[in-house]
Amino acid sequence: MAYSDPIYVMFDGDEDAWAYRFMKGWNASENVSFEFANAHDLDNMTSRAQDEDYVKRNLRNRMNGSSQVLVLIGEKTKNLFRFVRWEMELALD
Repeated sequence: MAYSDPIYVMFDGDEDAWAYRFMKGWNASENVSFEFANAHDLDNMTSRAQDEDYVKRNLRNRMNGSSQVLVLIGEKTKNLFRFVRWEMELALD
């Protein structure tokens, strides 16, 4: 049974996007028992992805619409202050 409330997934988009894509693949597969409502599928913000205020505003909206947070931690995650650490602090508030 799928969890119907969106789950917000935090990850290093440069280094760990492969793991996030695996999760999305498992979610789409009929052969794998792994289902989640993906908060990042709510909208696409590629048009202004270089604008930090715009990105943070959209990430905050996605997180506010989620009931759970999942953090994918890779080798370089601890060094990410701009978004991942900000997202973690936001989730703890």
